[in-house]
Amino acid sequence: MRKWQRDWDLNNYLCNKIFETFFRGDTVLYTDLPFDTLHEECGVFGIYGDDLIKPAMATYLGLYALQHRGQESCGIAVSDMGVISSHKDMGLVGEVFNDDILESLNGQIAIGHIRYSTAGESAVQNAQPLVIGHKNGRIAIAHNGNLTNADEVRDELSQHGAMFHTTIDSEVIAHVIAQERINAPSIEVAVQRATQRIKGAYSLVVISPTKLVLARDPNGFRPLVLGKKGNAYVAASETCALDAVGAEFVRDIEPGEVVAINSHGVESIKENCSGKRNICIFEYIYFARSDSIIEGIPVHTSRLKAGALLAKQNPVDADLVIGVPDSGLDAAIGYANESGIPYGIGFTRNNYVGRTFIKPTQSERMTSIGIKLNVLRQAVEGKRIIMVDDSIVRGSTSANIIRALKNAGATEVHVRISSPTLHYPCYFGTDIPTRDELTSNHNSVEQLCKLIGADSLSFLNKDSLGELINTKEKTYCDACFTGNYPIEIKKGVVEDD
Repeated sequence: MRKWQRDWDLNNYLCNKIFETFFRGDTVLYTDLPFDTLHEECGVFGIYGDDLIKPAMATYLGLYALQHRGQESCGIAVSDMGVISSHKDMGLVGEVFNDDILESLNGQIAIGHIRYSTAGESAVQNAQPLVIGHKNGRIAIAHNGNLTNADEVRDELSQHGAMFHTTIDSEVIAHVIAQERINAPSIEVAVQRATQRIKGAYSLVVISPTKLVLARDPNGFRPLVLGKKGNAYVAASETCALDAVGAEFVRDIEPGEVVAINSHGVESIKENCSGKRNICIFEYIYFARSDSIIEGIPVHTSRLKAGALLAKQNPVDADLVIGVPDSGLDAAIGYANESGIPYGIGFTRNNYVGRTFIKPTQSERMTSIGIKLNVLRQAVEGKRIIMVDDSIVRGSTSANIIRALKNAGATEVHVRISSPTLHYPCYFGTDIPTRDELTSNHNSVEQLCKLIGADSLSFLNKDSLGELINTKEKTYCDACFTGNYPIEIKKGVVEDD
């Protein structure tokens, strides 16, 4: 059992105490508590070539665009004439980097990483990219995902003399690559051989002194895309990061594929490509930025469709449809368009609080509570409201929002959730708690509706998930809803029922 799972009982207690302490009157909306919302583990960015923009600066801009995927730590590593250097720290991209730091990071190859910890404690030593030495030189690596056999591989490596300085899966991957590099003819072959030893979810960007290497797990749990700007190649977790640096989308990295980029161009190794696809469906519902395109499907379009399906499956008479920022907004528009009920803005957002102060430890959470949203009283007063959100984990955040809406004068609040009910944890890089902590495992929809104070509550039908990405085939992972994991989860990793 991972450390974050053992902390949930204390978090639940703190959550209740915080809401008791911080809810006052009818003007306070809600605190964006990280332990009642879902979090993706991280995002990655890489670039080879400096024709039009300095790679470190391009990576900085790319990480800014990916900031929604992690707000705990970030870093950039560069390769300059064979010398790899890096800078990383705790905090947001704009807090960790300044002009002087970016100016010092010279090189034509760069990778970057932003992180929210789901595996490994929150500490600066766990920030990425990781730089590691091996027999033939040095590499830097950044990783999005979560390994399911990390402990097993770590033990094996330790028995052969490997020394670990972090508690994250990414260092396990780095050591396996370094070990394979001893006999491999190139860094990309070493990465390809390493991917045969690790299991789970991983989208990787790796730099050697002269190459940028990309890799995606055979199931394609997490996205990874390739773009081009002039003669420079760019890789990122989402297409919105390509847009941020003016790069054109070329293609998605295929599940199981390893790509190497150097002065000769792009080479691909597809020995691990099986044709399977199990992209995390929550990328479309919640994680990805709405202006990104994942495997050919615009995220905005997917969320509009989720809202439209909600309206068809769960109609209700009301005066106004509103969305909970940010991922609930598109689904709310879809609901309004389908139902014919007007869409409106129900909340104003404080952009100067946001996620800057969201911290993963209990003591930091207690001192970093910030009011993020406020109800627009004039928009909701005297009206029957349909409030669209992306998910319910425990329900405390939803309860607080509903309470604030009613205190602002809403006569009814009908909640519509653009995902099915959550029942199972994720082992592939999403911070979903244990089954015992998921409120849908203890309450029926009717019971949960009463607990959060809604006038009605409905979720998206899980059989509709394929419609979000225009597929009738099972090309996505929905294990958090169904318990049907695409790969075997070994005993000791999976929690007991």
